[in-house]
Amino acid sequence: MKYLIAGLGNIGKEYENTRHNIGFRILDALADASNISFSDRRYGFIGEYKFKSRIFILLRPTTYMNLSGRAVNYWLQKEKIPVENLLVLVDDIALPFGTIRVRAKGSDGGHNGLKSITQNLGRNDYARLRFGIGDNFHPGFQVDYVLSDWDKEEEKELPPLIDNCIEIIQSFGTIGIERTMNTYNTKK
Repeated sequence: MKYLIAGLGNIGKEYENTRHNIGFRILDALADASNISFSDRRYGFIGEYKFKSRIFILLRPTTYMNLSGRAVNYWLQKEKIPVENLLVLVDDIALPFGTIRVRAKGSDGGHNGLKSITQNLGRNDYARLRFGIGDNFHPGFQVDYVLSDWDKEEEKELPPLIDNCIEIIQSFGTIGIERTMNTYNTKK
């Protein structure tokens, strides 16, 4: 069984530690823990992670957030992975910092990466892991907030949250989206 795990973010040093790049950060942590390296391929950096007889294609799109759908659609087609086996890792300002929600489908919630994926796939019934970054910004400063670095307190709290996200990826591939939602959406 093959799965596509798409961690969303923006390429470039200036975006590396920003809230918007949590998808990249989760995949980097998984790759580091598993001695996986990414290779620069079409529309993204690709790594291959094997876990319990499953193959996870890890995708860090190089299309920038607003065009993430191009990369996701391309790699689904290239690897012949059904949409049911796609999990998108994304930041979410509608959730308090550190809250993690797994969904089998849904709206883009104003997130340009999800909007691009939905447009490119022509459907919104794909799984996503929504990582809460909070909404601690003044009206009109949303872009500045998501593109700013984590504060010191958040940075300290990230490692166990990222570990939890890695467990969710593994769970998604082994027990499916429904059981993963039941297990992790109730966890504090």
